[in-house]
Amino acid sequence: MTTNADEPQTRQRRRTPAGAAVLREDVTEAIRAAVFEELAAVGYARMSIEGIARRAGVGKTAVYRRWRSKLHLVLDVVSAIAVMGLPTPDTGSLEGDLRMLYEVTSRALRHPVASQIIPDLQAEAARNPEIADAMQKALREGQEGVASKILAAAERRGEIRPGMDDDLALDLISGPLYWRAVVIRSPKLPKGYLGALAKATTEGLKAL
Repeated sequence: MTTNADEPQTRQRRRTPAGAAVLREDVTEAIRAAVFEELAAVGYARMSIEGIARRAGVGKTAVYRRWRSKLHLVLDVVSAIAVMGLPTPDTGSLEGDLRMLYEVTSRALRHPVASQIIPDLQAEAARNPEIADAMQKALREGQEGVASKILAAAERRGEIRPGMDDDLALDLISGPLYWRAVVIRSPKLPKGYLGALAKATTEGLKAL
């Protein structure tokens, strides 16, 4: 019997998925980036899979192969924010750590794309529990993880008392900045605002 030397390679090629069946990561990331741009441009209500695909430079099939609807696509993108994480400050003092946290968070919230997307998704969250859950996860968990580390370090240094109410402390740390950046949507923070906020929050935490 004649043996074809290329036969094993042929069988291997048949076992390998065709290129169209492989979800290329660069395409996935292009679609995720397009979602942010499309949300900022037209809002969630007017956003479409067609618009996302056009902006990403792919066909609609590439989008539907990864997500079955625009809701699931947006939920995936928003939820991914939570796992990105913020850097944990380590300045040696509670006030210094808070000041650094506020500077990083403020820049993120005031980014032109984020400043348009977050209020729009908050409006949708009032009508859609799934978006509401994703928004809470994205906006709270990232801050909560960093804030808990800041408070633990401050407790070890003796700057705050042990056993304080974590939820109240988190509200005190994050509330004012989110109020001004997301609710009031002030175009510019007053000079010295972040430093004053860090100082006032430090005093408030020490009083808890």
